[in-house]
Amino acid sequence: MEGSWVDELPSVLWELCTIPKEGTKVTPFHLVYGGEAVFPVEVEVESDRIQHYSEDNAERRLLELDLMDEARTKTTIRLMIYRQRMKQRYNQRVIPRSFQVDDLVWKKVKPVGDITKLEAPWAGPFKVVEKLCSSAYYLEDEDGRRLQRLWSVNHLQPFQAG
Repeated sequence: MEGSWVDELPSVLWELCTIPKEGTKVTPFHLVYGGEAVFPVEVEVESDRIQHYSEDNAERRLLELDLMDEARTKTTIRLMIYRQRMKQRYNQRVIPRSFQVDDLVWKKVKPVGDITKLEAPWAGPFKVVEKLCSSAYYLEDEDGRRLQRLWSVNHLQPFQAG
């Protein structure tokens, strides 16, 4: 079955364009064309949508197209609200950390999943030598040797003796 994904790609792309997105509550197809898509299955099976179509619907379609700018504006607002909600939820879980020059810190040795029960996940203490921005630091070890690479605040913890 190798290579069969190529045959499935058009139907997957079609589904992505015709499923309402969580942030906007409308389909990308609707935002571009101003109406809902008629699925190929509906054309073959003669659904109610196809059977009851008439040319008199042209005026209604033109009116719907006139209202598309309003629909796009509403969708933009809905998307901004959705992004703000996502940002607030993320920020609720973030623990802000910041270090100053001469602070002592632990640095992460290995990712949490790679550590055995007897290994320590942190090494140190290390001294903050230079702060580049709110989340990037140069460190030096106990002997005063500067570490080569930059360290992210995500990989540092405040040092507490004992």
